[in-house]
Amino acid sequence: MPKMERQHPLELELELRRTTFSEVSGGFDPARARLEADRCLNCKNAPCRRGCPVGVDIPGFIRKLKEGDAEGALSVIKQTNNLPAVCGRVCPQEHQCEALCVRGRMEGPVAIGTLERYAADHGGNPKEATQKPNGRKVAVVGSGPAGLTCAADLAKAGTAVTVFENLHRPGGVLVYGIPEFRLPKDLVQREIEGLTDLGVTFRLNTVAGKTVTLEQLRRDFDAVFLGTGAGLPMFLNIPGENLNGVCSANEYLTRINLMKAYLPDAVTPVQRGKQVIVVGAGNVAMDAARTAVRMGAERVTVVYRRGREEMPARREEVRHAEEEGVVFCLLSNPVEVLGRDHVEAVRCIRMELGEPDASGRRRPVPVPGSEFEIPCDMLIVSLGTVPNPMLKEGCLDLAVTPKGTLEVDDDLATSLPGVFAGGDAVTGAATVILAMGAGKKAAQSILRWLDAQGQSDPA
Repeated sequence: MPKMERQHPLELELELRRTTFSEVSGGFDPARARLEADRCLNCKNAPCRRGCPVGVDIPGFIRKLKEGDAEGALSVIKQTNNLPAVCGRVCPQEHQCEALCVRGRMEGPVAIGTLERYAADHGGNPKEATQKPNGRKVAVVGSGPAGLTCAADLAKAGTAVTVFENLHRPGGVLVYGIPEFRLPKDLVQREIEGLTDLGVTFRLNTVAGKTVTLEQLRRDFDAVFLGTGAGLPMFLNIPGENLNGVCSANEYLTRINLMKAYLPDAVTPVQRGKQVIVVGAGNVAMDAARTAVRMGAERVTVVYRRGREEMPARREEVRHAEEEGVVFCLLSNPVEVLGRDHVEAVRCIRMELGEPDASGRRRPVPVPGSEFEIPCDMLIVSLGTVPNPMLKEGCLDLAVTPKGTLEVDDDLATSLPGVFAGGDAVTGAATVILAMGAGKKAAQSILRWLDAQGQSDPA
């Protein structure tokens, strides 16, 4: 087997990153895409495909790229994945499809994610096959990855789908959570327009549980899918956390990504800290830290209670953050926010790793007497999120777990007949592609359930 080095995507010049929200990764040009596609061995049993939560025919679409047929490659991908431009940019392929690539045993796995992105960006707009209308109506609550995927698969099956979104733009976390420099919003809009072409209807500024109740949706539609995500932030619960200058990563990113707070005349401005601390080390924490850099911070410090190997963020995001000047203060944990009316510093304590906890990672243990302070004028907390309890509060019969996530069975059916759920609302905060996988599974479960109710194709 000849050795073929893995191709690397183009990237925005480092000196431009700190002052612009332009996309950092430029993907492949045609020559690099062809070279990388040629590395695929077209394995007969396709182990890479087993690592894809939505089951993309990976060798199939790469085979098209080898032939120079980007449109054909995109057609193959769209058989199972309706958001390829998104997935090619934000999915953790290194832990999924690429982790099972046979090439990984040699000079590195095939860059499946970047090739998927290339196909999405260069494949045009191939027409997708849809079945004739079947007379069914399904409500999808939430327009994030789970909701969009469920809506697309139902629409392809001939179902009339209405998506209810509480914000003024569809896309969920894709538009309010992930920064422009990782996921340009015009690409998200393009993917959503593809759903509109399939016949999906979007109702914006509609808050499920408030402006429309779950019972109303159950009366007006044959089935309901809840893809409401996990948008309620968790905090540190330490003294001083209510000082001015302390905010959640959710609020910070939403104001900037969705409300364009980076503009001088923004209607909903956001603080522009000079000495910024971000607590946490997931992808959202990296997004917040790198955004703070672009908002003019002179120093951005990421504080994390474990070590580098335990950081949940993608390696690429950590690398980009370090290249852009973000400082990492590892094995450290905040114990108090200091200041009068506004945050002035964060007192931390050194940590050491003990025995593994329930997550499988070594438990961080405080080191007595090791407290120290980090000056700051802004603290961004990025410790994860949980589902908003609003939906449950409006429908007491909807069962939830002790963690506040929606309780579902193996078919993603909730405790209410005809109501299904998936994505972060069920699992808690997870990845885009796992939410998409849940949306696909829920769509199939909904179709089967409707058939069982005697609501099959009237023809």
